[in-house]
Amino acid sequence: MVQRNSNAEVMSMDLSPKMPAKAYGGEGGAYYDWSPADLPMLGAASIGAAKLHLAAGGLSMPSYSDSAKVAYVLQGAGACGLVLPEAAKEKVIPIKTGDTLALPFGAVTWWHNAQDSSAELVVLFLGDTSKGHVNGKFTNFQLTGATGIFTGFSTEFVARAWDLDQDSAAKIVSTQPGSGIVKIPQGHKMPEPRPEDREGMVLNCLEAPLDVDIPGGGRVMVLNIANLPLVKEVGLGADLVRIDGHSMCSPGFSCDSAYQVTYIVRGSGRVQVVGIDGTRVLETRVEGGCLFIVPRFFVVSKIADDTGLEWFSIITTPNPIFSHLAGKTSVWKAISPAVLETAFNTTPEMEKMFRSKRLDSEIFFAPN
Repeated sequence: MVQRNSNAEVMSMDLSPKMPAKAYGGEGGAYYDWSPADLPMLGAASIGAAKLHLAAGGLSMPSYSDSAKVAYVLQGAGACGLVLPEAAKEKVIPIKTGDTLALPFGAVTWWHNAQDSSAELVVLFLGDTSKGHVNGKFTNFQLTGATGIFTGFSTEFVARAWDLDQDSAAKIVSTQPGSGIVKIPQGHKMPEPRPEDREGMVLNCLEAPLDVDIPGGGRVMVLNIANLPLVKEVGLGADLVRIDGHSMCSPGFSCDSAYQVTYIVRGSGRVQVVGIDGTRVLETRVEGGCLFIVPRFFVVSKIADDTGLEWFSIITTPNPIFSHLAGKTSVWKAISPAVLETAFNTTPEMEKMFRSKRLDSEIFFAPN
């Protein structure tokens, strides 16, 4: 269960966007993560966030995590090896930019960038740490390597478990590579990705039908149990949002007690978040590579710079519901005029003018 913080604690937290820090790596690439010490809302929301960067030929070795998570391919192409709990066969999934995978508890994965790749493979991980060892941070368990499972057991246990003689067991334990990420030697043949293994496991957010498409404004693709049923096991929804230069995303809030964890994929812009008692708790600029979290029921709005703004978010429910305060679906449009006149302490003429605006706009507003 997600820990509930007091109003005062949430209002006093530093909500400013943060970049990740390198946790480990080597010649094949590096693993970066965000710490709840730097971004306290990770702990408050029980959310983990990390990124994997693999160079050409890089392999992130088999591991599993203490948290269910969503993986989003930010850049490049490669392969994801996936063994689901109690599965008899490994899936070798071809992956590319825009792909989203839902990784439930107990899933064992490895990630590989081809030797001849011209670009890094970069994968973002966002997930629920409420059942994990460290609130707000993923704990990954390596199956191999210097910190892997093999090295923790004695030679006797390894020999008995895998039916090896003592010398073979000792050799396997002593030859483990030192890092969770390695570079594959030239000529070493890796398993070929199988396109059929994508079925039911991957949704490409850049190719899927759009849920919102406003010319000159922006586009939204929502990931939920309808288009990727496996997210039900993960317990998280997600969306990819792209707004054009100088466009605005309507002020809105999650109306089902969910946190919204947002990673800026590219572009830059301004963000404002308003919390309890009408207090503006965040006013900042965001740019590609940073992460921030909007507390439950707080209202957030973004305006893109001239380059536009793109972000990938997870929402801590598999079927997120949002309420917007501007545009034709605004809650203001549904409230009685007489109530609004009193609530705003204004004239009928001013209320009528207020209601008449944004009749055709949805949740994105293109520049005038």
